[in-house]
Amino acid sequence: MASSRAVSSIKRIIVTKLGTNFRDVTKFETIPVPTLKSKEVLIKNRFIGINASDINFSAGRYFGVSEPPFPIGFEGIGEVVAVGPDASLTPGQNVTYLNFASFADYTVVPEETAIPVPTCDPAYMTAMVSGLTASIALEKDADLTAGKTVLVTAAAGGTGQFAVQLAKMAGTHVIGTCSSEDKVEFLKTLGCDRPINYKTEDLDKVLAEEYPSGVDVVYESVGKEIFHTSLKHLANFGRLIVIGQVSTYQGDEAKTLGDFKDGPSAAIAMSLLVKCASVRGFFLALHIPEIGAHFSRLVHLYNSGKIRMTVDKGDKSEAGPFIGLEKIPDAIDYLYTGKSVGKIVVELPE
Repeated sequence: MASSRAVSSIKRIIVTKLGTNFRDVTKFETIPVPTLKSKEVLIKNRFIGINASDINFSAGRYFGVSEPPFPIGFEGIGEVVAVGPDASLTPGQNVTYLNFASFADYTVVPEETAIPVPTCDPAYMTAMVSGLTASIALEKDADLTAGKTVLVTAAAGGTGQFAVQLAKMAGTHVIGTCSSEDKVEFLKTLGCDRPINYKTEDLDKVLAEEYPSGVDVVYESVGKEIFHTSLKHLANFGRLIVIGQVSTYQGDEAKTLGDFKDGPSAAIAMSLLVKCASVRGFFLALHIPEIGAHFSRLVHLYNSGKIRMTVDKGDKSEAGPFIGLEKIPDAIDYLYTGKSVGKIVVELPE
C-alpha cells in the first residue's frame, strides 16, 4: 500500500438505529484503517457535502440499507493519502468523490468513484450530488429548448442553483422559488428571470397572473403544496421532474420510499391526462454511467466563469462556521431551517 503519510485510524459517523433525527440515531466511532484492496484509495477529507437525503439514508429509505450500524455521508473532497494495489491514482492528488461513508476524517473509496480535481476547492464537490442531479436530469428529462419557461423550486439551494444556471444557458425563461429577500438577490445574480419569495408572494397567484399559459418544465425538490401548485400550472405537454421532496423527509411516518403518499392519485392522473403532461422522477444512483461527462462539463463551465458553484460554510448560522466532524449535525439542522444559500459544506482541518 503506497502512502504519503502514516494513518492508523478513521473517525467517522455511523447510524446506530433508523430514524430521521440525525443527532439521535448516529454516533462517532474510531476504527483502524483497513488494508486497501485492489484499486482502492484512502482520502483525507477536507470538505464534506451535506444533502437533504442524509436523513433519508439514516432512516433506511435508500439502497436497501436498513440494518444498522452503517456509515453515512455521500460525498467529499480531499487528498489521496494511500492507494491499494493496481491503483492509478497517487498519494498527493486532490480528488472529489461520490461514495458512502464520507462523514469521516478519512474515507476508503474505489478509485473509480474518485475524480481528480486541481485543488480542494469545495466548489468542485458541489458539482457531485447537487450539480450532477441538475445537469443529468435536465438533459435526460426536461427537453429544454430556447424560449421555454422553467420553474425551479428551492432555487437558491445546492442543486437549485445549478438548475437555474443550466436552464438559462439553454435559452429558457427561468422562474425560481425561494424563502427570503437575500435569496431573491442571489437568484438574480444567477440570471433567474423571476425570483419568487414564497414567504411574501403567493406562488399560485403569481403563476396564474404572470404565466397564464403555464410552465413547460418544473425542477421540483420540495413536495407537498409546492408540488401541487407546480403541477397545477404545468403547460400543455409540460414536464415536472421530481428530484426530491424535502418537505416530507423529517417525519418518521414514511419508513420507505414507497410509503410517501401526498395527494389523491386520481386528481394527479387527470391533471396530467388533460394536458398530455408528465411527472418524471430522477434518482442520481441510476445514472452512474453519465457522471464522468457531466462532471467534466460542469467543471469546465465553472473554471471558465460561465457558472457559479456557491458553497455555504455556515458562517451565518448560529452554530457555524461548520468546521470539524462534530459540526455535521449542526449543518444538517441548518439545511432544514431553509436559510442556507448554495451547497452546505463542512470543513475538516488539515
